Order: sequence, then structure tokens, then C-alpha cells
Amino acid sequence: MANFLAQFQTIKNTSDRLVISVEDVSDVWPTVKPAFEARLPFKRATLNNKTRNPVLVEALPAEFILTTDARLRSRFPHEQFLFWFREPYATIVLVTCEDLDEFKTILKPRLKLIVQNDEREWFVVFVSKAHPANDQASKMAKKVYAKLEVEFNTKKRERCCKYDMHFPEANFWEDLESKVMECIRNTLDRRVQFYEDEIRKLSEQRLMPVWNFCNFFILKESLAFMFEMAHLHEDALREYDELELCYLETVNVTGKQRDFGGADHGDDQAALVNPGNKALTQIVQEDSFREFEFRQYLFACQSKLLFKLNRPIEAASRGYSFIISFSKSLALHERILPFCMREVWVTTACLALIEATTSNYKDGLVAPDMEKEFFRLLGDLYSLARVKFMRLAYLIGYGADIERSPVNSASLSLLPWPKPAVWPTVPADASTEVLEKEKLILQTTSRTKSFGIQRKPLPLEPTVLLREANRRRASLSAGNMSEMFDSRQGPMEGSGFDTPTRMSPPPKALASSSISRTNSSPGNFEGSIDRPMRLAEIFIAAEHALKKTISNPELWKSLSSSEEFEQKYLDLTRGAADNYHRSWWKRHGVVLDGEIAAVDFKHGHFDQAAKSYEKVCALYAGEGWQDLLAEVLPNLAECQKILNDQAGYLLSCVRLLSLDEGLFLTKERQAFQSEVVRLAHSEMKDPVPLDVSSLITFSGNPGPPLALCDKDPGILSVTVWSGFPDDITLDSISLTLNATYNTDEGVKALKSSTAIVLHPGRNTITLDLPPQKPGSYVLGVLTGQIGQLRFRSHSFSKVGPADSDDFMSYEKPAKPILKVFKPRALVDLDAAVSSALLINEDQWVGILVRPVNYSLKAAVLHIDTGPGLEIKESHVIEMESSAGVSENDGDQVQNDGAEIRTLNSDKNFERLILRDGKIEFPNWASDIPSILWVLVHAISDTLSRGSSSATTRRESIVDGMRTIALKLEFGAFHNQIFERTLAVHFTYPFYVRTRVTDKCNDGTLLLQVILHSEVKATLTIYDAWLDLQDGFVHTGQTEGRPNSSFFPLIISPSSKAGILFSICLDKANVEETREKPESILNIKYGISGERTIGAHPPVMNRSTGVDGARQELIFRSAITLQRPVLDPCLAVGFLPLPSDCLRVGQLIKMQWRVERLKDLDEAGVSKQNDEVLYEVKANSGNWMIAGRKRGYASLSPQQGARIIISVLCMPLVAGYVRPPLLGLPDVDEANISCKPAGPHLVCVLPPPLSSSFCIPVNP
Repeated sequence: MANFLAQFQTIKNTSDRLVISVEDVSDVWPTVKPAFEARLPFKRATLNNKTRNPVLVEALPAEFILTTDARLRSRFPHEQFLFWFREPYATIVLVTCEDLDEFKTILKPRLKLIVQNDEREWFVVFVSKAHPANDQASKMAKKVYAKLEVEFNTKKRERCCKYDMHFPEANFWEDLESKVMECIRNTLDRRVQFYEDEIRKLSEQRLMPVWNFCNFFILKESLAFMFEMAHLHEDALREYDELELCYLETVNVTGKQRDFGGADHGDDQAALVNPGNKALTQIVQEDSFREFEFRQYLFACQSKLLFKLNRPIEAASRGYSFIISFSKSLALHERILPFCMREVWVTTACLALIEATTSNYKDGLVAPDMEKEFFRLLGDLYSLARVKFMRLAYLIGYGADIERSPVNSASLSLLPWPKPAVWPTVPADASTEVLEKEKLILQTTSRTKSFGIQRKPLPLEPTVLLREANRRRASLSAGNMSEMFDSRQGPMEGSGFDTPTRMSPPPKALASSSISRTNSSPGNFEGSIDRPMRLAEIFIAAEHALKKTISNPELWKSLSSSEEFEQKYLDLTRGAADNYHRSWWKRHGVVLDGEIAAVDFKHGHFDQAAKSYEKVCALYAGEGWQDLLAEVLPNLAECQKILNDQAGYLLSCVRLLSLDEGLFLTKERQAFQSEVVRLAHSEMKDPVPLDVSSLITFSGNPGPPLALCDKDPGILSVTVWSGFPDDITLDSISLTLNATYNTDEGVKALKSSTAIVLHPGRNTITLDLPPQKPGSYVLGVLTGQIGQLRFRSHSFSKVGPADSDDFMSYEKPAKPILKVFKPRALVDLDAAVSSALLINEDQWVGILVRPVNYSLKAAVLHIDTGPGLEIKESHVIEMESSAGVSENDGDQVQNDGAEIRTLNSDKNFERLILRDGKIEFPNWASDIPSILWVLVHAISDTLSRGSSSATTRRESIVDGMRTIALKLEFGAFHNQIFERTLAVHFTYPFYVRTRVTDKCNDGTLLLQVILHSEVKATLTIYDAWLDLQDGFVHTGQTEGRPNSSFFPLIISPSSKAGILFSICLDKANVEETREKPESILNIKYGISGERTIGAHPPVMNRSTGVDGARQELIFRSAITLQRPVLDPCLAVGFLPLPSDCLRVGQLIKMQWRVERLKDLDEAGVSKQNDEVLYEVKANSGNWMIAGRKRGYASLSPQQGARIIISVLCMPLVAGYVRPPLLGLPDVDEANISCKPAGPHLVCVLPPPLSSSFCIPVNP
């Protein structure tokens, strides 16, 4: 079967469509041929793929061929079996007949003979020649066609159709195409099954020695080609994929040594998109094919199908993977291939695949993600071709024209050298070329970098080329190894033309070697095979070897000169960069833009170079690749300097300083700083703020943040880290604080107008801090000015380990540097003593001053008294510490009244003077609680009034209350003000209550005067007397004084004592009674108390300086004595309440009976008419009065007259409450008798339950 390989390829080249045979029985084909061929190709045909699933084919090409044609009749039976894919897929039998007898006798037997072959798919087309105007001929034609249908149609399939030559029916062509498609489907299914069976049989024999891959290939590709002719490209592609896998398995089988191929002229040009590059007969080898050509052939067939399927993206993806894998295969056979065959083939393969895929790609037909993937693949292909092309150029001496950038170094240093069996030698007639190359090497000088940067050039080779080339020479002499490393070649020798720094010989050896080499004739190559080749010779030898390898004139032209190389290098780099930019690998495009920028910089196109360098630097800076940034950023700075871009140049210098210190020498970094300072103090056209966040960083000092109170200024200390290598002077600096509690709050700027010198490393600066609003503040932005340059920094310093509080980073919230507390009590002013003081006497008022975590240094207290209180300014003010002073009364007073001294002996004490109503605190009182004793005098013009024991005492807090307004100014600048008004309670020493203890038969009354102590001090009564009001007189010769043996009478704090007076009624007239209505109680007393507790002896008495001098004070109190009701003229009685109980919310009637006991004339108390004024008094919280509370009631002036006063009331609360009372305001209480007296309390029940909430309980 392998013998038919040439014929198989010829058939493939000539057969490109399906064949439909035409059996012209009645010689009508010439007549109907134009109409039939006009229907080709078939539109929207439906065929079955390999898995018998229907596939829609938009345009199915086909060809009508007569069965008598030589192309069909010249084939042998075995050829038909082998190349079955080219045989007809359908047979159309054309007949015509106008007579039934002729049909039966002639046509019918002939048709039976034609269609008796069951392997062919056929159907009959009856051509009617009858003209429509000839009815008889038309009827006869219909009868003949009817007979034809009866003979050849079956129930399962119709095989006949009628074609009218004059007026074809409308559905004829549809019927014809459907029958043709049915035949093609059946034929195709049958042939696919046949090929699959044959292929399966061969696959089962694959491990047998007799197995032949060529036979398997012919069957497999026949099936694939048949699918391709039927436009079932997916199935055809699948067959080629399986064929490739099978071939790779065959190639990898050990034990058979096969020729790899690739040694023919022109094999260096890849044939990835040209299946017909070589005939199959040229690459056949025994029972298989040469790997080099056959693998390319298979991929070319696959790529052709992918392009027909409109899938150039997949073709590019498969192509890139194929190039990589096939390059590895070339590396394995590199010793038998021409020199640099691998590099040349990869370059041409990438370029050919790029051209094919771009020509078949149509924009806008795929999804955006797939489009980006396509451009990414093109970028990879351009990059691969670029790297291989640079390697070829380096081998022939163009290494000096290649930029020693990180990307080029990474690409070329990882790419191994070619590994031929023997490194090519220099031709005998190439001495002139070697000499010129040596001169060129000597003239090559490396470009000096800006700022005097001294950096070792990046390598462009994996190992030393000189060593690698000489090592692969066939007859290398071991005695000449030292000549291998001759450094006379200059900067182009070694790794990336820079190894003289690695392996330079001593200077004397260098000089001698150089002289001997120069004097020797370069053209004398006798015996040169025994000595190592020089670098120039290696370049020339590689150039001549490449000239034999490269058959593509355009590729060789690109290597013919440095200019042509540079142009091709730019084309490949731009192609890769542009495609990467259009893909999602934009970073690769930016990096390659830097390579283009290097060429632009070399030719003086600084504007274009600067734009590209800016992109590259932005990428490296964003990714944090500082080593790469250090390679490119100086070039950008040099471009900006040449273009006079002062702002950009300044920024580049700052960025160079911001890089790691180890990337540049100290003198280089100092050069960067000098440029920054020079530009800052020069006249810049457009000065712009410069961001130095990566160079100048700042943070708060370690430890807690500065804590201030509201309205307090302060001094903020900030740590600033300088990345400059030398000291730098900042003309001004400003730091902003950001409030963390409110983002809308404006930033607070702290400014320092003085110049600040920053040293390298850590610096501490202080800034004046004005009062801030309450909240937490973090550092914001540091701004300043250097000369004419304004700079800003918003970066925090990392001054500590990551787990400490001093470590500042963006991964956690910024540490507050300042906390201003909300308004709070920084100090507390309160009364030192809460008990009452003596009124109308000089008393010490203690003001307790307690600082609350705040210093009161140099504080000033303003004192202002309210009405009824005055300060003794002539007296000094005492101040003492309050340590050990307790305000607990129980701890200060013993049961016997003795004082307990709890003050420490080492307490602070100082006398101050009140000037203009203010006092300045001493220093010792700034941090500790203290008490300020101020001498005051409370004034009261009213007498104390006693009360009867029958009445309830009604105390008023306001009566003895006096106020002291205090204003304390404190803080560093007296900016804090605390104001408070203290209430001081003053009182009389006693409260007097009276009651009649006994009434003697002779009218003598024993009046008991009860004295209640109102102060927390011991009171001593020395004497007491009572000045009686009119109507009362003293009995005996007492003159209103009790027995003298009672005195002195000592009254303990909060206790009481009683004094008895004997009095009797005086028969005085009414006028005299009105002149003196009150009695006056006079008491001469003394007080023993401490000012830290409450009332104490007045200060004026202490000035006498006499030890043991008794201090006597006078107390007066007004007492009202009421005469007993001995002769009443009116009687008021409370009538009983209803028998049922009172309830809340129910109205009840309160009744009082008023009866006149005497006539008005006799009473003599009133001369008014017969009306009596009454008033009902009740607690509004307990009772609601429904009637009139006050009014007049008619009462006859005659004795015995009676009236009833009724008032409706409603109790409001349940319990025992005091009932309303009836009073007669115009009648003196001494003339009213209460009989019967009203109850003190009445019982009020809760309201009854509502029935709506009651649930009856069944008994």
C-alpha cells in the first residue's frame, strides 16, 4: 500500500470536491448540463459526521462527471478500493422516452441492468421533452413517467423525479437536491464505516513487526481528506490529531534508528502553514516518515483546517505549543543539523504563523476575552522570534547593539548556546573580515551612565562564548588554554562582552599578549586549528555558517548589517509590545516599550524615549521591583534633563533617592541629592508640589499619644525619617492633623516658620499645637519648602517591629498621635462643709478645690458673694491641703462631742490675701486637693420665729441659703475657665417650739420652751429670759427668767433641751394686746465647734487673745402665745359621713354645722352684717372639690342661730387621707369652738372593678 503514496498525494492535490456521476441513457446531458451545474455548490446541505450526528454545511462543493469520462473509467479495482474517497457519492440516471412500448422493450431492461449494483447510490431523472402546447405528447410523457415510478419507486424510498425541459416545476430542484443529499449521506456513512474498520484492523497490528505506518497514514488521511471534501472540518481535524498522536508513539519507539531530516536546503524555513512544501515521497523512510518534515506536514494540515473553521486563535495557540515542543526535538538532534538550525527555524516559524493567523483573523467576531487571548499569543510569538533573532545577531558580533536591559539579559542568559558537533571554523579567505571585526570590537565603547553610576553590565549570554566555542572545536589543544581567555578583545569579550572584569590577566601579560597578537598576521591560519579561536574569529565563523544555514533572503538581510539588525529588532519588539498592549498582558508590553525607548535614546529621540521610560518606571515602581527600576530610572532622568523637563527630572532624582540604599553607592546618592537641592534653589518655570512620601516619612513618638484637654494648647513632637544621604535644610514645614471622629472636619495644619535641618535617618521635630476640638487625631500630610520647591509626604514611618504599636503601615489603622478629651470637669469646686453655719456671725466658709488629672499651677480664683453675704476682705484667707480631711460627720464627732483631729502634721498651709476679689493659688496646690477658708458674714434682718408643738414645722431651704460665685482661671495660658456658684447654708443656733405643759387651778400656766440645736456644734446656754406679749405676765418675782441653777445648760449637736416659764393671763384690754402681739425669747449662749465640721465660734472673739475667755452670743426668737378659747361665740362641728365606705371616684357630701353661741353685741368681735365668710381647705392631690371652696353664708346674729355648709368632694387616692377642713377667716380662732371635732383621717377604698373585666365563676 505504501507504493501508492505518490499517487495518493497526486489525487489529493487534484480532488477537492465530491463527485456525482451522471449515467446519460438518452443522451440528454448536454442539454440539461448548464441547468444542473448552476445549482452548485449545494446550499445548506445536511450531512452526518463520524458519530452519525447531522451537521449543516453551508456550501457543499460537488462536480457532475459522466460515467463515460476517462477520469472514472481508467481506474483499476484495487485503486477504487484504496482511494475510495474520490469515487462518486451519487449516480444520476438521465432518461427520456415518448412511447410506452419503447419504455417497456428498450428503456426498462437497460435501466434494470444499470441499477443492479447495490453499492451505488442512484436515482432516476426523467427528462420530458414534450412541449406544453402538444397535449398528446404531454399526456404520453406523463404515462411513461408514471410507469417509471411504478417500476423504480419503493415504499421506503422514492428514486424518480421529473424534469420538464421547457417549464421546470418549482419544486424540482429541491427534490433533486434532497435526493442527491440522501445519496451522498448514505455513501459517506458507508465509506466512513469502511475506513474505520480498516483503520481498526491496522491499529490492532500496531505492535507487530509487520506493521507499516505508511499504510496506516494513507487510510487515516484518506478518511480525513474525505471529511475535508465534505466540509466536515471538525471530523477531519480530529483525524489529523489522532494521526499525530499515533506518529509520536511510533517515533518514540526505541530500537529503530531513523533519519530525523532537516538537512536539506530550505529546511530552515518552517512549513507550518504549507502542507505541500515537500512531497510525501521525499520524506518517506522505510515504513514511516522523517520526523522533521512529517510533523510540520501534520501541523500544516491541522492549521489549514483551523483556518477553514475560522479559528485562527486556536491555530495560534496550537502553533505556539508546537513550536516550543518541536524546538526541543531540534535541540535533541542539534549535532546533526546545520549550525543554529534551531534558532533560525523557530524565528521563521513564528513569523510565518503570525502572518497566517493575522491574515485569517477578523476583528469583532469573537468575545473580548478571546480577542485578548489571541493578541497575547501573537505577543508570545513575536517575543520568541525576537529572542531567537537576538541570539543569532549576538553570534555574528552584534552584541554591542543589543541593550543590556533586564528583560534582554533574562531572555538571553537563560537561552543556551547552539550545540553543533563541531563549532564552525573561519574560512581561509576571511582574514580581512576578521581584521575588520577586531577593529570594530576595539572601537566599541560602553555608554557612560548619568550621575556617574558605576554598575556591572548585565550579561547577555549563559556562559562565556569564547570558552563555549573553543570547547566545541574538534581538535582543541590543551596547551593553549591560556590563550582562550585573552582579554585583548576589549569590552566585547566574555559574558555579554564584559568578562574582562572577571578574568583579566596581569597587566604585563596583557601588554605582551596584545603586542604579539597585533604584530602577527591575522591571515596566517596555518596550524590555527590547534589554537583557540579569538572572539572575532568566532563571530566570522558563525556568520559564514549562518549564511549557509539561512535560505530566507529577508532574514539574512536583517543580519547583514547593524542597521538592518536594529530595524528588524525594532519591528519584532514593536510587534510584541503592540500585541501585549491589546491583550491582558499589558505589563509585558510596557517592558518591551522600554527596549524601544533604549533604541530611541541611542539615536537621540529623547522625547519618545522619555514617554516609554515613564511607562516602564511606573510599572516597576507599582510592582515594587526596585532592582529593575534602578536600571531604567537613570535613563529616564537623563532624558528629562536633556529635554529640560525640570519637574520630571526633579521627580526622577527623588525616586532614585527613594530606592534601597544598597542599589547605589553613597557618592551616587549624594549626586542625586545635589541635583535635587540645585533645582530646588533655581528659578523653575513652573514649580509644582513634589511628593516625597517614599523619601521623607514621619510618625508619632513611641508610647501613648499626647493627651490634652479641651481648649488646651500644647507642643507636638513628631519623628521624621530622612532618606537623603546628607543633611538637608527645610526652609519651612507644615503638618496636618486629621480628626478620626469626623471625616467632614477640616484638617488642622501645624506650621513651623523656622528652618529645620534633617539629618540622615531619624529626626525629632516639635511643633506648637493650638487648641483643638475634642477627639482623636492622626498624622495627615507633611508639607514644606526647600528653596523654591514645595514638597509633600503622606507616608508613615515603619519604626518598629510589625507586632509593636510603633509599626506604622497601611494594613492597620493609623495610630493616634493626639487625643483631645471632650469637655469635662478638669477641676471641682465644692463646699468643704455641708452643715449649716451661724447666721449674723463671722464664719469660715471652706471651698474644696479638687484638680481632676489637671494642673492648677498659677490658677486664679475670683470670688463674688450673693445678696445677704459679705466677705471680710480685711482678714487673710487661709489655704491648706485637704489630705486627711473627711467630710463624714460621724467620723469627726464623738459621742461626747469631743473633736477628732485627722489632719496630718505635714500638711501644706498658707495664708493668702484677697485682692480685687481674686486669689492666686500657690504652686503646691496645683496637683493635690486643697481647701480655701474664706471669712464671710451672713446678714439676716428677721428674727427667728418659734412655733407651737401642735403645729407642724414648715422649713424653707431658701431662707438660710446664701450663694458664693466662683470663677477659676487655670491652664498654661489661663485658657481654661471653670465657674460654679456654691450654696452655703446659714441658720440660727436654735429652733424654738412651745407648749403649755400644765394649767393650775389659779390660772397659772407652765410654758415649756423646747430648744432644738440647729448646728453641728456644742451649744452652752448661760442665761435665758422671756419678754411676754400683751395679755400674758410672769408669775412671782422671776422677771421672766428660769431658775439660775439650770445654767449653764449644754446642748449637744442635733439634740434638744427645755426651759420652763411660769406665766398667767393678763386682763389687758384689746388695744394693748394689739401693741405687742409677740413674745421675745432671749438666750445668751456660747458655741464650741470646728470649722471643718460646721458652725464654730465667730472669728472676732479669737482676736482678744485671752486664754479661756468665754464667748457669749445673744439669740432672739419671736413666740406667739395664743390665749385659750374660754368664751367662744361660734361653734363649728363636723357632721358624720355616710355609713357606706368612701371610694375613689365617687362623690360624697362633706357637711359642717355652724352655730352662734352669743349675740354679736355681746361678743363684740364684729360689727358686720349677718354673713359669715367660710373657706374649705383640702389637699388637691387627694381631693377634688366640686362646689365652691370659699364664700359667704347667712347666719343670724341672734344666739342659737345655725346653718349647714355642704360641699361636694371626690376622693382621688385610696388609703387613709386627711379630710377637707372648714375655716372662718374673718373670725379669730380664740372665738371658735370645734364641737364635734372632725376626724384626723378617713378611709378611702379603691374604685370598684369594671364589669367588662369580670368573668363570672360557676358555682
